[in-house]
Amino acid sequence: MTTTDRRAALRAGAGLVAAGALAAGCTATGAVTHHTRPPRPSAQPPAPGPRRFPRHPAQITHGPRGHPRVALTFHGAGDPATARSLLDTAERHGAHVTVLAVGSWLDEHPELARRVLDGGHDLGNHTQRHLDVNAMSEAEAYAEITACAERLKRLTGSIGTWFRPSRAARASPLVERLARTAGYPHVLSYDVDSLDFTSPGPDAVTGNVMGGIRGGSVVSLHFGYTDTVAALPAVLEALDRRGLRAVTTTELLS
Repeated sequence: MTTTDRRAALRAGAGLVAAGALAAGCTATGAVTHHTRPPRPSAQPPAPGPRRFPRHPAQITHGPRGHPRVALTFHGAGDPATARSLLDTAERHGAHVTVLAVGSWLDEHPELARRVLDGGHDLGNHTQRHLDVNAMSEAEAYAEITACAERLKRLTGSIGTWFRPSRAARASPLVERLARTAGYPHVLSYDVDSLDFTSPGPDAVTGNVMGGIRGGSVVSLHFGYTDTVAALPAVLEALDRRGLRAVTTTELLS
């Protein structure tokens, strides 16, 4: 073999090695790294959806009285800093809560939907604009319910676990029917009202909650009020002393 032939053979062999390296995804030279795509991150699993609880009425005001559990439910609106503070406080005490979010609030603070779920809490629907849904026409009321449901679905993959009417403790028969049509088997009411939205002071909020609470109670509270932020540690400590545990509404009824 001549010198020229040997050089040609070496070049051909080098070409075969390089081709094999490319086929195997070799990155020793760094050339293939440019063409190798990293794996795509896995998507978040969908959030839990509504459930039907056959032993409970269409409008739920409380859970079973024979168990030492209660549900603290929060109307989701207002300053996101107070929302985060309340969630942090609950989690430090090992408590889980239920958040009924206003759709327009989620529009402004979409990251809070995942913050609620990542903390192990329930997330539900409190209408789109927090107007008097019971006073609306059928078309308007249905739009309020479904607009918030759509936002929850877009953000979390689910319409949320619960629906609570805005500006009312209980839904009218019409709103109850519309909520069911939208996918919510139950309307979530409550049997204990903290009245925190009246800003009566933290001691009064604590007294309002603890004065009426018992096993199975569902308590109405709000994000966005500093009295609630100040009162929640005392509420949770008082629940501990009574042997009551704060759980999600889903857990309360399960």
